[in-house]
Amino acid sequence: MPSGHGLPNSDNNLRMIAWEVTRRCNLNCLHCRAAAGCGPFGGELSTNECMGLLDAIVQAGNPVVIMTGGEPLLRPDIFDLAAAGTAKGLRMVMATNGTLVDTAVARQLIQSGIKRVSISVDGKDAAGHDALRGVPGAFAGAMAGINELKSAGMEFQINTTITADNIDQIKDILDLAVNIGAAAHHIFLLVPTGRGRNLASRTINAADYEKTLLWFHEQSLSCGIQLKATCAPHYFRIRHQQKDNNRETKKLRGQFSEATRGCLGGISFCFISHTGIVQPCGYLELDCGNVRSEEFPVIWQNSEVFKNLRDPSKYDGKCGRCEFIKVCGGCRARAYEKTGDYLAEEPLCLYEPGQKLFSR
Repeated sequence: MPSGHGLPNSDNNLRMIAWEVTRRCNLNCLHCRAAAGCGPFGGELSTNECMGLLDAIVQAGNPVVIMTGGEPLLRPDIFDLAAAGTAKGLRMVMATNGTLVDTAVARQLIQSGIKRVSISVDGKDAAGHDALRGVPGAFAGAMAGINELKSAGMEFQINTTITADNIDQIKDILDLAVNIGAAAHHIFLLVPTGRGRNLASRTINAADYEKTLLWFHEQSLSCGIQLKATCAPHYFRIRHQQKDNNRETKKLRGQFSEATRGCLGGISFCFISHTGIVQPCGYLELDCGNVRSEEFPVIWQNSEVFKNLRDPSKYDGKCGRCEFIKVCGGCRARAYEKTGDYLAEEPLCLYEPGQKLFSR
């Protein structure tokens, strides 16, 4: 039987922030948690407020800051903000759909200190990608943007949101990521929030979820690039179940030493919206405070929601009694969308505490 002994302890060491710098977007993605669009969206943090937020983030820790949206490249001061964060010693990265990246933009990304850019690719070709992105030409635009990043020498990764519509293309998308020179491929299991609620029927079921994550883990042992599962906390339970497999030891030591837990929301990660609302993650829409009225470090340390998420004894259902609670944690956003209780058990998990799925 798997044991919880030796598993990492929860803490509140801030390691990563997803910062929604704008909700404006040039695409109309069916799965968008922000229901982003052309806008305008009122209440967006001003340049001065953003600069103050960067100062506050440094006071709270030294996290990686993911500049996201919407489409962050639609914000006129985006490179000034990236440069300011870089100057403060923060590792600044960006999540974009890639369609606005040309030679000049790629150069500015590098000059402003952005260390890595993620490009979303949700289909093996234009047919699959454009259908989810809601705009014809999105795939071609993303590929053109990737070519510009490569030419400029910018490291990039591919992000893929998995739904029932593209699950049969995941192997091909991974092959594409490897072939075009991506540094990493990160998969995201759909959380039906925002416009994504309309795709609730297109989420994969628990059995396919488990099967996909096991396959992804197997690929990680031989793939030449970094593979990471996000919004898929079961992945870390699977890793621990397979830890007696000698093939993975060296690979995990090199690739995944920074990833010690599945759901990091409120524990070592948080989300800041375009209006300054702090949430555990972008999919878990709980207002934990606003940086316009409270100091960010105070919110991070003292939010009651964050405190609850950091205390495994407060988790309910089988998550609360699971021996893998400290490496998985279940998706708190899926629990909240399903039950209205962010501490409830993860609804898309086949594992029953005490059993050992996929043992060898």
